[in-house]
Amino acid sequence: MTEENKEPLNAETEAWSKNWLVPVLLLMLREWSSYGYELMEKMAAFGLTTMNAGTFYRTLRQMEKNGMVSSNWDTSEGGPARRVYSITEAGENYLKFWASSLAHYQKMMNMFFQLYKVQPSEEDKQED
Repeated sequence: MTEENKEPLNAETEAWSKNWLVPVLLLMLREWSSYGYELMEKMAAFGLTTMNAGTFYRTLRQMEKNGMVSSNWDTSEGGPARRVYSITEAGENYLKFWASSLAHYQKMMNMFFQLYKVQPSEEDKQED
């Protein structure tokens, strides 16, 4: 990841990134097995460009410890060996639970914005 692609770190984006890191990683690993650096680069598609590399790799190791991903060393390419990560059945189950929770949350958000649009704005109230 290049420096120009990074956004400045702040508490809000860092917390958001940490909350979404596990499910987004699982979603990506569901599509293809990959090594850490490639996964970190692809996180930008989800707006997770501010991810600290140390946090990222600690999370991958914790996910492996929790049984959500597995890894092995790939020595097939000419360079140094790379650890390649894959999703496990436990990871699939966690991802399914997360998606179900998000679907419920999305319904709540849709209802919120439907009600919000119906309510008069502060400017409308002042005109009356």
